[in-house]
Amino acid sequence: MNIIRPFKIILLTLFILNLASISFAQDFKIPNFWDKNERFVKPDLSTLPRMKFITTTDFPPFNFIDRKKRLSGFHIDLARAICDELALLNRCQIQALPWDELQPALEKGDAEAIIAGIAITKEQRAAMDFSRTYLHIPGRFITRKDSGLTAPVYDAIFKKKTGVVKGTAHEAYFADVFRNRTAEVFATKEDAFSALQKGDVQTVFSDALSLTFWLSSAASNGCCVLLDEAFQSDYYFGNGLSIALSKDKPELVQAMNYALNEINQNGKFAELYLRYFPLGLY
Repeated sequence: MNIIRPFKIILLTLFILNLASISFAQDFKIPNFWDKNERFVKPDLSTLPRMKFITTTDFPPFNFIDRKKRLSGFHIDLARAICDELALLNRCQIQALPWDELQPALEKGDAEAIIAGIAITKEQRAAMDFSRTYLHIPGRFITRKDSGLTAPVYDAIFKKKTGVVKGTAHEAYFADVFRNRTAEVFATKEDAFSALQKGDVQTVFSDALSLTFWLSSAASNGCCVLLDEAFQSDYYFGNGLSIALSKDKPELVQAMNYALNEINQNGKFAELYLRYFPLGLY
C-alpha cells in the first residue's frame, strides 16, 4: 500500500492547478539521510539488458501526468538521474501502471524496479527487496500568520487548539507526543483548514506534503505558515520512500544505493527537491 496514498486526490488538485503560483522558499532544510563517510560500490551492470522503472500517474508531485500529457514528477526525474549515475540512460525505461499492477509486474520480471511509494512493511520485505530510504514525509504544524505563535510548538500550543484529522497517524502521534495539549478532531483536512482560517483552532498538524501544497494554493488565501520544525517517526509515519526491487537481483539493490548516494553527494538530489518541493518539507 502507498504510504501517502490517502492524500493523492488533494495533492493532485493542489499540485497541478496551483504549481504556477508556488513561490520558492529561501530558508529551509534539504533532507540528508546519507553518511558522507559511507562508501558504496558501483556494481558492473554492463550485461543488464535494460533498467525499467514502473510507477503510477496519481501521486503528485512524485508521479503524475502534466499538462502536456507527459509522465512527470520527482520520481520520474529521480529514476533518470539514477540511470545516469549507473551509465544506463540508453537502457533506461519508465512506465506507468495502475497501482495494483506494480508488484505483479515486478514479480513477473516485466520491470526491474518500482518507484512509487511502496510501504516498507514486514510483509513487503518478504516479497521484495528495497533500496535505502531517500525521503521521509514528516509531520508539521501550520498556523495563521497573525496568530503570534512561535517555536517551540509544544509551548506555543499551551491552552490552544490543534486540528487533526480523525483516524490518521497524525492524530495518533499528537495524542501520544502532545498528550497534554488540546486536539480538535475533524473528518477531513479541508474541515481542519477551514477551522484554522476562521480561528476556531490555532494550528493544524498533518503531513508536510499536503500542508505545504495547501499553503501554496489559492484555497489558503495566503492565511498561514509553517510553525516550528518537522516531526519524524518511523512508527507513526512509516519508513519513508525507497525503491522496491526483485529479490532475485540483489545487485540492483547495491546499484540503487550507490546511485542514490552519489545523487545526494553531487547535489542532484537537492536540485530535484527544490524543484518539486519549493516550500520544503522540513
